[in-house]
Amino acid sequence: LHHRQNAASVLLRVKLNVKKHLRERNTVPKLFAKSVKKYGDKTALIFEGTGEKWNFKELDEYSNRVANLLLQRGFKEGDVIALFMENRSQYVGLWLGMAKIGVEAALINFNLRLEALVHCVNISSAKAVVFGSELTDAMCEVHSSMGKTVELLCSGEWDPKRVPEGTEHLEPLLEATSTNQPSQPDHRLFYIYTSGTTGMPKAAIVVHSRYYRMAALVYYGFRMKSEDVLYDCLPLYHSAGNIVGVGQCLIHGMTVVIRKKFSASKFWDDCIKYNCTIVQYIGEICRYLLNQPKKDTEHQHKVRMALGNGLRQSIWEEFTTRFNVPQIAEFYGATECNCSLGNFDNKTGACGFNSRILPFFYPIRLVKVNEETMELIRGPDGVCIPCGPGEPGQLVGRIIQNDPLRRFDGYVNQSATNKKVAHDVFKKGDSAYLSGDVLVMDDYGYMYFKDRTGDTFRWKGENVSTTEVEGTLSRMLDMKDVVVYGVEVPGAEGKAGMAAIADPDHTTDLAKFSRDLEKALPPYARPVFLRFLPEVNKTGTFKFQKTDMRREGFDPSVVSDKLYFLDCTKGQYVELNVGLHRSIVSGKQKL
Repeated sequence: LHHRQNAASVLLRVKLNVKKHLRERNTVPKLFAKSVKKYGDKTALIFEGTGEKWNFKELDEYSNRVANLLLQRGFKEGDVIALFMENRSQYVGLWLGMAKIGVEAALINFNLRLEALVHCVNISSAKAVVFGSELTDAMCEVHSSMGKTVELLCSGEWDPKRVPEGTEHLEPLLEATSTNQPSQPDHRLFYIYTSGTTGMPKAAIVVHSRYYRMAALVYYGFRMKSEDVLYDCLPLYHSAGNIVGVGQCLIHGMTVVIRKKFSASKFWDDCIKYNCTIVQYIGEICRYLLNQPKKDTEHQHKVRMALGNGLRQSIWEEFTTRFNVPQIAEFYGATECNCSLGNFDNKTGACGFNSRILPFFYPIRLVKVNEETMELIRGPDGVCIPCGPGEPGQLVGRIIQNDPLRRFDGYVNQSATNKKVAHDVFKKGDSAYLSGDVLVMDDYGYMYFKDRTGDTFRWKGENVSTTEVEGTLSRMLDMKDVVVYGVEVPGAEGKAGMAAIADPDHTTDLAKFSRDLEKALPPYARPVFLRFLPEVNKTGTFKFQKTDMRREGFDPSVVSDKLYFLDCTKGQYVELNVGLHRSIVSGKQKL
């Protein structure tokens, strides 16, 4: 019973707090202002790359300069500015400064290039792009495809010869601007791009109450303290790094250490150096850490909690024992979802808990679906059928727009929003958010991940959208038919991308294809395996055929078509024979 009370009391506490913040019109900047008053000189952010520390006052002043500069330049509430840079403390200061005057940041994945990059800037209707100097080349490539009126500001090392024409240098402009507090509006905070299951990334709307709610659920649920020091090596363009991580600094006064990107070999050394007590993970990170050779530092840290999602049951206990991390704080929840879950009492393998006794308290449930097509299965009355213990089902959350924990803010694009909402789910006439994820619940109400379905799969900690990769490959290969799907590789986290390409005349130049691929797709989206076949069947069995191909995988003894493997040491595709297949499956060959 204790967990039920704990989960229920956490939800109740967060719900009451969110309601209070909405009543008082408390935005993230207003809540941050309280943290500044309370923790002024305490370290707020540490950037691991340079060791630079900002205290709460300094972060406040930096973000005020950003706000005042944008006001001077005529930006107003409701305008959007795209933020395209690698992790660093300034990233937080920039979106926070924008939020202070109601300008909404569009947080763009810094791995994106060309078409996908232009797409994300365009759908956000950004009036300006602030980019890091490390991404100058990427900006130069797309500069001509962006609207003439989009202002460009560059942050970091300044080289006027390299940047796109008309770009201004941000730092001197900020230096010359006042650090006084601007007046604060409230509403939308920023946009985070989710891997659209239906193609290009979608811009999910994050309102202030959602930012607070996501940060508060883990803070109270996992019993964190403001004295904790949190180690954040996840990208700041996603909600895990920027809300669940950085939110602990802005809202709860914690010191957060930001790392440019995850390093398995430096992970525990950093934790010791900065006295971290909480680390953030995604499932892949835990596996990379376990693959590291054993060393003394992995026991000399003060980490008491690992916070994240996607830790596989198979390595859960090995992780806690080897690294001596007593608590795994596993949670579930997409940026835009209204059905977050948390494993608040350290139950091995579970991603959350939902009371079977108090279902009215937090109306989420698993409902029966056809796991291939993800279509909801309905009873004779037309309402969805709830799953019993042990039955896999899609996680859904009832939408109640005036309840801050139950609302669904959706995406910038209305038709994308409609696709995530179903009706007659709990009862006739209601609406519910569709997570697209299949979970299983045990007899007590603990939830476990089954598999991410739909047209995305996870690889190297990122969601890969199959439709997007299919489109890119098809254009590179003179519009040949291409099918992309994820295949399981023993011992690897997530699914490796595989592309089946229709090439009846064997005209594909693999060396050129590899080179083009590096320009067109980020590393995690490049297919690890290729399969060339005479034709790809595009009739109504298209879905079914993907299932067949997924099952056949990359085993040359099962597949008669030519198979290739992306050898990362050579940077090119090599023919996949039985011997190479064996060393991939045994883990000898690195992916």
